[in-house]
Formats: sequence, structure tokens, C-alpha cells
Amino acid sequence: MIWMISSILFVLVCLALIGIAVYVGWQLTHPQRKPVDASPDDYSLHMENISFQSRSRDVQLDGWILKSPYAPTDAMPMTVIMSHGYAGTRLEKGLPALALAKSIVEAGYHVLMFDFRNSGKSEGEITTVGFLEKQDVLGAIDWVQEHEPSKICLLGFSMGGSTSILAAAEERAVLGVITDSAFSQLSPYLRDNLPVWSRLPRFPFTPLILLILPRLIGINPHRVDALAAVDHIYPRPILFIHSRDDEAIPWSNSEGMWSRHPDVFELWVTQKAGHVGSYHMQPEAYTQRVLAFLSKL
Repeated sequence: MIWMISSILFVLVCLALIGIAVYVGWQLTHPQRKPVDASPDDYSLHMENISFQSRSRDVQLDGWILKSPYAPTDAMPMTVIMSHGYAGTRLEKGLPALALAKSIVEAGYHVLMFDFRNSGKSEGEITTVGFLEKQDVLGAIDWVQEHEPSKICLLGFSMGGSTSILAAAEERAVLGVITDSAFSQLSPYLRDNLPVWSRLPRFPFTPLILLILPRLIGINPHRVDALAAVDHIYPRPILFIHSRDDEAIPWSNSEGMWSRHPDVFELWVTQKAGHVGSYHMQPEAYTQRVLAFLSKL
């Protein structure tokens, strides 16, 4: 009898743990949408509302194109496509992205800002931390090539940075990439850092979530591999920006990608900034780094 009760309790505990893991994992891939509650008008920027399909043709994405009145008329202009982080919007409020966009526009570059699937004003019901979002960046590239022919640089923050690398590896039209606080490989990153996002003890929940969730939603986190993708971008340049004190995504992620091709790639490591916090702490230095990179493309 005692053995039977113990077995039943063990099964119930296991089912409870699995249930918690599934629930939290589902919440992480279905984060609550944040509003797009600021406008380029707030920064005296002229914008046009745009919408376009992800290259995978499964969702319609919403965004802005900010055309620069200072873009060259005697040469091919450049469009910078910004990609936001996990569970955010095109505003990337930690910077804020519109402040950086204003500086880029005033330097003579167009800027395209958009919401990933399941974010802001875009369609979609699931966030996959790069697996499907790569198709969204490729869709933004397709829009530029069709409606605003120009040179293209990708600028991404956190998940958006890693996703930009994945997209650039497949799209030769991209001349360069700038990433801020990007992770290098999703699967090992989640294995080591999932408690930052799940707020659950590492054991037993991290292995449970990573075992169950990919199968439940039909994604393969091993294919979100920016570390391998940088080899397909080379010899095109990448600027990696990361704070040494980033507690969400360790700066070693950017260092590892930079070290694959340091002859062409650039790495700027800042101090005492939180995750995607370098611009907020050093806006002038950050802007100068970005503009200097763009000027060489």
C-alpha cells in the first residue's frame, strides 16, 4: 500500500512539473503584445506606414519607412532595416530606437522599422526567437528591393541581432550587419540562461521545457545558429556591440562570433550597461560607431 501511494505521488509530482514546464514554455513563446505607443512624429521624422509579407508568406507585418531628405541623389542610397528584441516592438524602448533612427536619417540613410510576427501591430500568434523571425527580416529586405531600391544594412537588437545575422547569411543583398547584445546559438543559450526568462529553477524545468516545447510548437532551436551563419556572411562586415555587464545575454556570445573573422568583423564592448543598454549610457559614442560602420559600406 505504501509503495502504491508513493508511486502515485511520484507520478502526480512528475505530471505537475511537466504541466508547469509546458505552461511557462507556452507563455514564453506567446508573450503579451506591447503597444506601439510612440511615433516618428515625436522625433520630427517623416514616416510612411508600410506592410509586407514575411518571406514565408504566412504573416503580414507592419512597419514604417523613414526616408532621409539627405540621402544622396548621385549615388545609390542605403536603407537600414532595424529589428527589435524578444517580446518588444519596433520602438525598442530601452534605447529608444526612434532616437537612434533620427540620427541615422539625419546622416543620409533611410530607416525601415517593423514589428516581428506576434509583436506590436503585426500578425502572428507565436514568437520563436529567430526560427521564424528570420523570414520576417527577409520579408523586409524584399520590401526594400521592390519599393525602395537601395543598398541594405541590417541593425538588430538582442533577438533581432541574431535574426539579422541569420537573414544576412541567406541574402547577398545585405552589405553589412550591426548587432547589439545578440546571442550566438539559441539552443546552448537557452540551456545556460533560460531561468533568466522563465524565472524557474534550472533543474528540473530547463531540460523539461527544452525537451517538450520545440516538439509542441514545431521548431528546431538548433537551426537558430548565428555562430555558424557568420561564416556565410564573411567577408561582408559585422559590427558587434555588447556590454560586458549584460546579465541577460553574456557578452561572450558576441565575442565568439567576432573571433571567427576578426580581420573583417568589429567588436565594441562597453561597460556597466544592461541588456541592450549601451546606447542609453553612451548615445554619442554609440551613434558614432554605427555611422562610421555605415559609411564604409
